[in-house]
Amino acid sequence: MNRFEQAVYGCMSPTAELLEQTTNPLHRAMLLNFWRHVHLEGSGQFERIVASDMMVDEPVYRITWGQSPAVVTGKDNVVALYQSFGDAVLWNSDDLIAVSDWGICDELTFHQLALGAILKTVGYEVSDDDAIYHVSSRQAFIWPYDDRARLIGENLYEDKTSLVIEEVEPEEAISAARIREIHLELLAKLEAERGDRFWVYEPALVS
Repeated sequence: MNRFEQAVYGCMSPTAELLEQTTNPLHRAMLLNFWRHVHLEGSGQFERIVASDMMVDEPVYRITWGQSPAVVTGKDNVVALYQSFGDAVLWNSDDLIAVSDWGICDELTFHQLALGAILKTVGYEVSDDDAIYHVSSRQAFIWPYDDRARLIGENLYEDKTSLVIEEVEPEEAISAARIREIHLELLAKLEAERGDRFWVYEPALVS
């Protein structure tokens, strides 16, 4: 297992640790929604992310990656956004995560492993369209949730002073297909541990 696979396997450990310390049922539901969301996204199951038990009807995403900040509204456009990532490999590390009544804030290092051509479409300056690059930067992920622990949107703010871009040898790179396998494995483990519809917040059952 190379360094990239290890990083993906461990990317939700800070969320799991915070969940163990959290007793508020609404906060726990938000964290479980967040946890499930990451594995659904990583395994390419975008339609399940925007389902009515995971997300509000009119989500709003604000993204400041690269040189092309964007606002994405509506579920169809959110799905299209995820699809636009193509074969880019995405993960997070070094999280400082907190949860409150309004939602989740996570300062983290966000990682992308992708061809230069893909990174250029986001606005990152790389020299070779056909080379594979590892891009990382510190980012603030601010995810508001409603009172049913459903995602309202994502506000992703990149600290461009922390940006690091390194070229990666093809034999070290991890494929998007392998990433999907890992996230499917981790999602199956989460479902087995937490049970059916573990992310759904039903106040009548916890009051």
